[in-house]
Amino acid sequence: MAARRPLIVGNWKMNTTPEIARNLANSIGGQVREMDVDGVVDVCICPPFPLIFTAVMGIGPGPALVGAQDCHANESGAHTGDVAAEMLHAIGCRYVIVGHSERRTDHHETDDMVQAKAKAAYRAGLIAIICVGETEAERDAGQTDAVVEKQVRGSVPAEANTKNTVIAYEPVWAIGTGKTASPADAQAVHALVRSIVSDTHGAKTADAMRLLYGGSMKPENATELLAEADIDGGLIGGASLKADSFVSLVSAAAVRAGIQAASDK
Repeated sequence: MAARRPLIVGNWKMNTTPEIARNLANSIGGQVREMDVDGVVDVCICPPFPLIFTAVMGIGPGPALVGAQDCHANESGAHTGDVAAEMLHAIGCRYVIVGHSERRTDHHETDDMVQAKAKAAYRAGLIAIICVGETEAERDAGQTDAVVEKQVRGSVPAEANTKNTVIAYEPVWAIGTGKTASPADAQAVHALVRSIVSDTHGAKTADAMRLLYGGSMKPENATELLAEADIDGGLIGGASLKADSFVSLVSAAAVRAGIQAASDK
């Protein structure tokens, strides 16, 4: 198994005010610096568009970075209300989430649209966090594997590699509901995603590709989830809005990284 550096990403969704964003970013940035996890765990927070620059200024220097929750596929043009990946990079973003289930549902985004946004991220020098996952109805119908495979094959560009892409499995039924996939169930889907990437991009890329769990990871369950072989971090929702909770997930990922490093020797 490749030594994959864990990644903890906070998705603030449509929350916070300028003051809260500044203070939250400042607290996360400071605590992560004190943990000295640079080179051990990667950390990113993704505020709403109007608060990205505030978060960039608040988070300060160090390993914690800032990302965005979405981008448009085009570099510029008549796209009222949209934001280009190049604009995000220019104000300090280094990651961008694309294909989140809420975008797929609320804005009817297709796999083709998600793939185009991922390509835009590459064009702008951003790392794309490509989200996939099934609804509760699809899960109950036994369609999890088919849905996830279709989304991975349709949403991940041919140009994807381990430096420009992270894939997040987010079971839609576990987002904001308090439900969480069991570690074994989450691992099974992550292993499926890795096998699909192996088929589409080769075994070497698949082995080194970071896969995140995005279904209500929190301090109470992070250690168990991160102990699974193919879960390399988390795409965190509610727990990312409290600095102490979010940083505790970074700490859990650091422990996971230490265990993995020891097992690779």
